[in-house]
Amino acid sequence: MEFGDIATDKALGAILAHALQLDGQRFAKGRVLSAEDVLALQQAGITHVVAARPGPEDMPEDEAAEALARAAAGKGVACAAPFTGRANLIADCDGLALVDIAALDRFNMLDESLTIATVASYEPVDAGQMIATVKIIPFAAPRAAVARATSLLQDLPQGLLRVAPWHAHTVGLVSTYLPDSKPSLLNKNRKGLEDRLAAMGSHEIIERHCPHAVPDVAAEIESLRDAGCSLICLFGASAIVDRRDVLPAAIGQAGGEVEHFGMPVDPGNLLLLGRCGTVPVIGLPGCARSPKLNGFDWVLQRLVAGLRVQPLDIMKMGGGGLLKEIATRPQPREGGKATIRKAPRIAAVILAAGQSRRMGAINKLLAEIDGEPLITRIVRVVAESKAGPLVLVTGHEADRVRAAVAGLPVSLVHNHDYADGLSGSLKAGLSALGPDVDGAIICLGDMPELRADHLARLMAAFDPGEGREICVPTFEGKRGNPVLFGRRFFPEMMGVSGDVGARHLIGEYAEAVCEVPNPDRSIFLDLDTPQALAAYRQNRPE
Repeated sequence: MEFGDIATDKALGAILAHALQLDGQRFAKGRVLSAEDVLALQQAGITHVVAARPGPEDMPEDEAAEALARAAAGKGVACAAPFTGRANLIADCDGLALVDIAALDRFNMLDESLTIATVASYEPVDAGQMIATVKIIPFAAPRAAVARATSLLQDLPQGLLRVAPWHAHTVGLVSTYLPDSKPSLLNKNRKGLEDRLAAMGSHEIIERHCPHAVPDVAAEIESLRDAGCSLICLFGASAIVDRRDVLPAAIGQAGGEVEHFGMPVDPGNLLLLGRCGTVPVIGLPGCARSPKLNGFDWVLQRLVAGLRVQPLDIMKMGGGGLLKEIATRPQPREGGKATIRKAPRIAAVILAAGQSRRMGAINKLLAEIDGEPLITRIVRVVAESKAGPLVLVTGHEADRVRAAVAGLPVSLVHNHDYADGLSGSLKAGLSALGPDVDGAIICLGDMPELRADHLARLMAAFDPGEGREICVPTFEGKRGNPVLFGRRFFPEMMGVSGDVGARHLIGEYAEAVCEVPNPDRSIFLDLDTPQALAAYRQNRPE
């Protein structure tokens, strides 16, 4: 790849390495310079730019990032659209992230241009959480390196990264007591287990109390196994100090076996791993009564995710296993979950209230394209993009529009003042969004070539932390539709009036605008007249 100082008159198609601010126009880093861009730079007196020009042996950064992300994703993992050489991997479900660390290291050692960063293996994750990111460091990566990396990832039978979802369990709990035991301790035992399980889905607990004696505990283990428990937890009135102590002896008397005693995690050293047939039986350390993170959490999470825990797994927990007195570690059972980075929740507001005056007697939203009404096509495409929630604003011929989208995953809101112009529909759509929405894509209902990947690119680009809060699609330097606006602009968007939308915000907040290149002219195409509709039907690309 060529990189360096390039004369402006020879910069057509080059990738701008550093942002430039011209009068009233900002050229962002990574912009592919068009003929109009080159002319604007020359008119501004800029004779040279620092830019990159990939060669035939290079793969564009977004193409490379997307290919590698798809190859890395295993079960329970979704790929977001790439942007600026980055493609994020998102958890599709709540569960435990599983990372092939050895393969990850091999990948990151292949070539300095290719990187993948992930959450820690065995980290609990929530659906929608970003759990990995593929980043291409330069503007393009060597095709040979991408091919080697893709081959490495595709050879992994379960992918580089997957999410094991939480499984519903019936959990048996045996709490023993001694003559001088306090009844409150039994309540603490149950609460400690309940609170942990509550963070991992819905589970049933069958509880038993018995004397701290081998025959009594063994009988309860057998009873819980026969009751269908898929996991049995033993809370002793006295700590386990040897694999021949009361609780491990009871496991043996119930027909089970002790697989391992002790773990290199503190707190949690005195955990006992056993098994009664196919049912795991865990002897709990006293710290499991506490809400603070301890070794039992790590074992319980794997079991709830349906993973087999073996002695070697326990022995390999020493790295990072010193949990005591680490104030910065989040305690999910003390004051709620720790903050995690989730993919932004981006809604879509589809404007379908207009009167189609320029169409004459035809309601353009109900005109058929490939045998289905245009508005049906738009809603279906937006739903495919994974934007959500979807809100459709009706107005003119509302009953017919509603009928056209029946059965599709969209909420309907009516703009009674649709005759007054676009602003009323915009307000109605935004008003229907909940407080958990981070941004909204404003979609026009008459763009026949709108595709799900158009919206996916906008959502991938959106990042308020990086200053990308208004995402606008472009083709050859010209801006089109739809546009994604961050939540902080909603109050101003609610203040517009008349037949205008919110595009004026793009000029007023230039520092928050991110231009998102589109591969074709479809972002400009809408159908406003009978002639335009007829021409589109006649010339529609196959």
